[in-house]
Amino acid sequence: MKIIVAIKQVPERDARIRIDSAGKWIALEDIEFRMNESDAYALEEALLLREAHGGEVVVLSAGPERVGQTIREALAKGADRGIHIVSDALSGYDALGVASLMAAAIRDEAADLILTGLQSDDLGLGQTGVILAELLGICHASLILKIEKSDSGIRVLRELEDGWFQHIDMSTPALLTIQSGNTKLRYATLMGIKKAKTKDLRVVEAAALGVSATPCVLLDSVALPSRQKTTQMLTGTPAEAAAKLVEKLQQEVRVL
Repeated sequence: MKIIVAIKQVPERDARIRIDSAGKWIALEDIEFRMNESDAYALEEALLLREAHGGEVVVLSAGPERVGQTIREALAKGADRGIHIVSDALSGYDALGVASLMAAAIRDEAADLILTGLQSDDLGLGQTGVILAELLGICHASLILKIEKSDSGIRVLRELEDGWFQHIDMSTPALLTIQSGNTKLRYATLMGIKKAKTKDLRVVEAAALGVSATPCVLLDSVALPSRQKTTQMLTGTPAEAAAKLVEKLQQEVRVL
C-alpha cells in the first residue's frame, strides 16, 4: 500500500505573533515553526498502516526552503521518502491553488491512500484535502479517527456531532482528512534522525508545475483580537450568584 501524507509547516502555538507591515499576514521573522498538529496524526496513521500491512509512506509539503526541516522530521519518524514543492510565495495561493500544486506533484505516484490533517493550525480552512481529492478524481471522507484495511478497500471511523460516530467502507484510491487526538504520536529516535539524512527527498519547483498562482479567494487583512476588560456584578443570594457564575463560565468563557 502506497500512502501519501500531506503535511504543513506552521508557526509554533506559543510564538509571539505580530502583524506584518502590509497587514495581510503575520510577521514570520524570528518565529519557530513546527509540523501542523492534525498532519502529525495523519502521519502516525500512515505509519501504523504500513507497519501492519507493508508498503511505503511518502510525505508531501509545499513552501520555502525551511519546510525541508519539517519533511526531514517526518522522515525521521519513519516515512520512506519526501516530496518538497518549493515556493517562496505560497501565501499567494489560496486552498485551490495549493491543492492544485499538490495534485500536479503526485498525480503520477498512483497512491492507494492520501492522508491530510483535518485543517491547518494557522488558517484553519479545512479545504485543501477535500479539494485535492476532487482534483485527483478520487473519493474522500473527513473527520477520520481510525483506518482499517479491508478486503474491498478500507473501513474508516468518522467523528460526528454530539458524541456520534460513523463507520464507512470505502474503495481505494481514497483521500482522508484526519482528526487529531485518537492515537499517540511517536517521537523521532536518534537512529531515525540519522536515517532521515540519507532518505530520498525530491524537490519540485512550484513554477515547473504549471499551476496558476491567481487566487480565487483573497485574504484582505488580518488583525490581532482586541482585549477588553469589563466588570460584571452578580446580584442575588450566594446560591443565585454562584449559579449565574457557573452559567457565564460555561456559556461565555467556555472553561467548564
